[in-house]
Amino acid sequence: MRKAATGALLGLAIGDAMGRPTEFQPVERIALDHPDWRELPLPRRALITDDTQMTLALARGLRTALDRGPLVPPRLERPVRAEFVDWWRSPDNNRAPGMTCLRACERLSRDGLRWQQASQTGSKGCGANMRVAPVGLVPGLTERQYSGAAQLQSALTHGHPTALAASDLTAYAVRRLAEGATPAELPALLRAYARAGRTRYDGFWLGDLADHAQDASPEVFAARGWDDCLGVLDRLDAALAAPDTEADPCLATGEGWIAEEAFATGLLCFLLLPDDPVAAVRRAAYSAGDSDSLACLAGAFAGAHHGAAAWPADWVERIEHRDELLAFGALWDQG
Repeated sequence: MRKAATGALLGLAIGDAMGRPTEFQPVERIALDHPDWRELPLPRRALITDDTQMTLALARGLRTALDRGPLVPPRLERPVRAEFVDWWRSPDNNRAPGMTCLRACERLSRDGLRWQQASQTGSKGCGANMRVAPVGLVPGLTERQYSGAAQLQSALTHGHPTALAASDLTAYAVRRLAEGATPAELPALLRAYARAGRTRYDGFWLGDLADHAQDASPEVFAARGWDDCLGVLDRLDAALAAPDTEADPCLATGEGWIAEEAFATGLLCFLLLPDDPVAAVRRAAYSAGDSDSLACLAGAFAGAHHGAAAWPADWVERIEHRDELLAFGALWDQG
């Protein structure tokens, strides 16, 4: 068996650990230590960042929700909110966490505050979707549940419509790859998905979140996010039409500090090197932008496509949180 869930979860943690030392560094600085991006190493102590920490928090919340019955908004929101607050309070939360996540989780910790009031509707940072892969790996949900869960987990911290749309699109890409979609067909599938949902606001999953923004209607709110994603898909298509594995991928689709660019640049690295998952995460980590998040996403895409065998055994052995990642992979691969 391919074990797509195991491959994706290991891949995102490996990418995260590989990109941790290169985050915030220009390519020229990275090149002083590692002249060839193809030889960028996984650190001997393969420590992850807040990206994998929050992915595991979401995974735990999802598992708890699904153990309690069919996935509906309150059943998901309560355990994921609790896991995010536990992450915020943890002494291990010292891996350069994003300010939006910290602000939102502090507000989520307040008794009686509705999550829509805690959400940061002005932020579309990549913290929204660098953690969303578990939603795309859980088997057996409906299309509406996949979309709603991806958007809700984003909205707990990042309530900007582009954060919601990019999280939905990221989870969809992971899911389609895990189901067997080919890399060549993926961009068209993503564009069709974005267009189909462009003005859809799911109030069942999001409640009155849109009322906390400044848009004329929930439909306008939703369209604003999907239009940003369709725009970055244009940039992705242009980069794939003239592929260049030697260039910093951030030059084509953005540095990844914001959700839609993190999605597109992580995906670009995978699609440039679809048959070489190790090279894909190296290319993403060897970049001028949010290197850990970009490599985290590239690893999730590559691992969902290739499965658990994508990653060198010695890398898997030393990745931080290996046992928990493997346990979630086994849980969702058997479904």
